[in-house]
Amino acid sequence: MAVKVYGPTYASPKRVLMCLIEKEIDFEVVLLDIFKGDHKDPEFLKLQPFGQLPLVQDGDYTLYESRAIIRYYAEKYKSQGTDLLGKTIEDRGLVEQWLEVEAQHFHPPIYNLVIHVLFAPVLGTPSDPKVIQESEEKLGKVLDIYEERLSKSKYLAGDFFSLADLSHLPFGHYLMNQMKKGYMVRDRKHVSAWWDDISNRPSWNRVLQLYQYPI
Repeated sequence: MAVKVYGPTYASPKRVLMCLIEKEIDFEVVLLDIFKGDHKDPEFLKLQPFGQLPLVQDGDYTLYESRAIIRYYAEKYKSQGTDLLGKTIEDRGLVEQWLEVEAQHFHPPIYNLVIHVLFAPVLGTPSDPKVIQESEEKLGKVLDIYEERLSKSKYLAGDFFSLADLSHLPFGHYLMNQMKKGYMVRDRKHVSAWWDDISNRPSWNRVLQLYQYPI
């Protein structure tokens, strides 16, 4: 039975889709339009009470929160497709560490940038230049730490592609494309090489070909 993924055109669900493709897991999608309020529909809220994407249904098993979902499938199908967790417990520790870094340090400032630079004009809400400036400064400091790390290893958790790298792609794509802030990556030699590597994986290209971003 195929895994059902809700909201494939949006950023966080793309994290899930790429993981499923890397793990060679069959999936189908349910299209939702958050600009029309589909994520606040009572029937959807029965499945995801916070009204957020993504959500997956796997038979009678329902799961939400994108990083929880990718951890689940990477572990459940560890021996299938790409190993996204590493071969040792030490590898796994580093994958988890950098996945947390992405969630706690990389994501908050880049999310603020996406909201204020891209979504605010579409939604007709005010964009705060101070938030944009502060978020870009915070993200720059995070990427400086990445530059140091990636000067010593090909990927964040070591010499293997993992969930930690994969998790950066959906919002990193916004930075490099729609927001036209790719200089933040290109000005850092090792971050730039890492980005070119992970963003050119066939799995990510397939996600982009199948489900275009709404903005």
